[in-house]
Amino acid sequence: MSRLLITNAHLLHPEDGTRTDLGWLEAADGRIAATGTGRPPAAGDGVRVVDAAGGTVLPGLIDAHVHLLVTSLDLRDVADWTPGYATARALAEAGRMLRRGFTTVRDVGGADHGMARALAEGLVPGPRLLHGGKALSQTGGHGDLRPLGDDALPCCESRPNFGRIADGVDAVRAAARDEFRKGARHLKVLLSGGVASPHDEIAAVQYSEEEIRAAVEEAENHNRYVTVHAYHPRAIDRALRAGVRCVEHGNLLDDDTVALLLEKDAFLVPTLVAYEQTARLGAASGLPPASVGKLAEVRDRGLDALERAHRAGVNLVYGSDLLGPLHPAQLEEFTLRARVQPVADVLRSATTTAARLLGMAGEIGTLAPGAHADLLVVDGDPLADLTVLTRPERYLRHVVKAGTPV
Repeated sequence: MSRLLITNAHLLHPEDGTRTDLGWLEAADGRIAATGTGRPPAAGDGVRVVDAAGGTVLPGLIDAHVHLLVTSLDLRDVADWTPGYATARALAEAGRMLRRGFTTVRDVGGADHGMARALAEGLVPGPRLLHGGKALSQTGGHGDLRPLGDDALPCCESRPNFGRIADGVDAVRAAARDEFRKGARHLKVLLSGGVASPHDEIAAVQYSEEEIRAAVEEAENHNRYVTVHAYHPRAIDRALRAGVRCVEHGNLLDDDTVALLLEKDAFLVPTLVAYEQTARLGAASGLPPASVGKLAEVRDRGLDALERAHRAGVNLVYGSDLLGPLHPAQLEEFTLRARVQPVADVLRSATTTAARLLGMAGEIGTLAPGAHADLLVVDGDPLADLTVLTRPERYLRHVVKAGTPV
């Protein structure tokens, strides 16, 4: 039995945003066994002891919108990659995410069961990976990146990629079943235009209600759920009425959409940092001029949408959606959200609320006994100083994954 004892630590419980007096946490066989304040229990033989030196222990962070497979924005170079090379780069990025403090990530387009297995078996260091396989796109949708002059029909789509094309109810059912066959924990469907897809409009609605319902039904049959890429109320509302559980982005939502999110008890995953970082790079990001214009359209409305949803009490979950060279800014989403949300609420979005979305409430994102011992030990108090979370090179002392410091 492997055991870990963390002493001289304040315990931060995101459920209620409290930070205890000096105390301790004990883990056994990868799970949290007990916590308390005051004098810790005797360590005993074979127990690894970590002295937090008055710092804070909090649950490992959860990023619910990543694309591990997208490690470059140079599409010409990517076209020459083999599946093995693409996977090696993706797993290397997963290791960097773990060192930033993310012990669980949800991939919403690209990662597969092999990557999740490699991480679960500890073949390479990285967070727990909950993957959705390839996102579903209609022809001409957000996941169809063929240039306008390309008349070739998509075939096979067996290479590692962000998405796959499926048109019509039957094709959507078949694609959904195939992704679940390959171990997907959720299904992502692309319902509106996007910044990175140069040939569609942000306000475009993609997929019919019948196609969306088919995807939802297949997900429910597999005890899974559907999340959707959507910006505009027309697309978001259509998805929610069809039974979709989660919405990615949502930058252009209005009050009626917020009310529908509440009525359906759905989740919203804003991804503000992706727009800020892409805008910072500008033309150097590799985006074509049409995409740069769309970037401004959604960036300018993102913070307002987040504030509107927060004030109404929508289930908000942390997501970054960073691609290629932008990945190092993964923690900056905290800084942006803290402009309109209390730090405790932002932290909750990256722990307990994210765990509920992932179907792992009580298992991750908490210091409750019985949960996975995925932990961070930091110097300082994140509730009082947000940079304790956003500057890991200075404040992050230990990342603990399944009870083992890594």
